[in-house]
Amino acid sequence: MDNTQDINSTLSGHLKELRLRVMRECYADIGMEALQESLSYEEYLLILAERECTSRRAKRIDRNLGESKIPLDKNIDSFDLKRLPGKVSHQVKTLLDGRFLDYNENVLVFGNPGSGKTHLLCAIGQELIRNGKRAYFSTCSLLVQELLRAKQEFQLPRQIKKLSRYDALIIDDIGYVQQDRSEMAVLFTLLAERYERGSVMLSSNLPFSKWEQIFKDPMVTAAAVDRLVHHSVILELNIPSYRMAEAKSRKKHNAKEKEVTCN
Repeated sequence: MDNTQDINSTLSGHLKELRLRVMRECYADIGMEALQESLSYEEYLLILAERECTSRRAKRIDRNLGESKIPLDKNIDSFDLKRLPGKVSHQVKTLLDGRFLDYNENVLVFGNPGSGKTHLLCAIGQELIRNGKRAYFSTCSLLVQELLRAKQEFQLPRQIKKLSRYDALIIDDIGYVQQDRSEMAVLFTLLAERYERGSVMLSSNLPFSKWEQIFKDPMVTAAAVDRLVHHSVILELNIPSYRMAEAKSRKKHNAKEKEVTCN
């Protein structure tokens, strides 16, 4: 008995030192099950290793989701893919496995306000993280301010290097808020640095023909568009506003309820 206790104590200590928390917590219980089912040593070890890997994978996903700044309520389950045109729906389903990241391809989503651009980018981003990738989400306005502050503090290269750790950089609403020339210059620097080195996923309510309003200069605009489009998947959400449709549906529902109450 004492020998068994010594073995368990020593084994628990080794597993703790190796930071195999899940294996340390469940090796005894799984060991009993393995004896009852006459499992081989290899089968027993495989079960333990799978438990440890599953736990670590789940923790890594949770950590990366939190770090990504992606709004978690905007996920693929809460996005109505049936609203999308057939071609776009097929494109989205293809993007979810994340293979486009292996080729540093960009995802560019265009559409009117309320068409679901932000939700779609966030949903894809979350699926990428669940498939083992890293993504970072920011509105264009906030990202530009962070880059500009880094430039003023002579830290722009360091900030861009920090963002390069992410497989996908999600920039929401580019062009929605008009920036001045110095602010958009830092955004162009970021896009130029990521060209063929990392994927950019962005949304815009402005077509490329109006992007001079964003970058303030025709040459810079052409260079930015060229880098983004060169390796890209373009999703055009030419659909009615989801928010407007939801508001109309809610208004219609309230009217029916009022009519029933009155009757």
